Amino acid sequence: MSKPRIALDAMGGDHAPHEIVAGALLAAQTYDAHLLLVGDEKQVRPLLQGPGSDRIEIVHADEAVPMDQHASQALRAADRSSLGVAVNLVKSGSADAVVSAGNSGAFLAIALIKLRTIEGVARPAIATVWPALNGPTVLLDSGANVDCRPEWLAQFGLMGSAYAQAVLGITNPRVAVLSVGEERSKGNAQVLEAARLLDAAPVNFIGNIEGKDMFHNAADVIVTDGFVGNIVLKTGEGMIADLGHVMKDALLGGNIITKIGTAMLAPALRGLRRKFDYERIGGAPLLGLRGNCIVTHGRVSRNGIKHAIGVAIAEVDHDVVGKITELIAPHLAK
Repeated sequence: MSKPRIALDAMGGDHAPHEIVAGALLAAQTYDAHLLLVGDEKQVRPLLQGPGSDRIEIVHADEAVPMDQHASQALRAADRSSLGVAVNLVKSGSADAVVSAGNSGAFLAIALIKLRTIEGVARPAIATVWPALNGPTVLLDSGANVDCRPEWLAQFGLMGSAYAQAVLGITNPRVAVLSVGEERSKGNAQVLEAARLLDAAPVNFIGNIEGKDMFHNAADVIVTDGFVGNIVLKTGEGMIADLGHVMKDALLGGNIITKIGTAMLAPALRGLRRKFDYERIGGAPLLGLRGNCIVTHGRVSRNGIKHAIGVAIAEVDHDVVGKITELIAPHLAK
């Protein structure tokens, strides 16, 4: 099997191109893949130095998509921008996946137009691997669609189930809808209808879960609309970051006994921090498209870029697009 070819938007993100190129170099030393850095060669070339640089190719693109640019404007310039050229590499078959820390709205719009959705999928969804205490869970949609129809949520359940099986190795993923109560009668009209549709879908649907269940692995796949999903995701990230600061202040600001205890607990605390570090999770796949697309935080560091490339490689290796197509096809026949 040939090496996965990963196109990386070198100009997308708050710290581009420096952190993006540095992350590509880390990835080149870690993974057996061919990397394509897409961006302004005059800016990218001087940064591409050291170990791993011989495994990275530069693909020139004249422009970059600003982080605050409207998706419609980004679409008009897609054939000139680093993001658009990177997506085009996947469309043409020159790359197997694309990774970007850039404008996520523009990424979604360009990928949707250039790659199109898998037959039977109405809308793509951002799938975030959530680091629950008893094993990972997939949360989708995490922000691609703020307004959703119930049938879209049912499709998210199918796509999330396929991803959990293919990449996380979960044999029969438990799929649940995020709601305001565990009882099947709880929820708004959207949630109630989505639950009814998922009951009839070829997935292991277990009903509703609540927000308190997010960290307990109550389900392997958690379905919600992009508005709620994005708020849940960013609330969780913010809470974990702030909790870390609170713990640090409390433990290091105590007496000598507290500081000795803190030193003894340090390895366990570092392990806990790594478990819930969003950068170690890397990127979030944009599921439902006819191509592998990985979204990551705009403020991502080089380590986060490295892990996002790892997510892209896993999606290629496990043929996630094919697995979703297989799971959607029999559902369409009903």
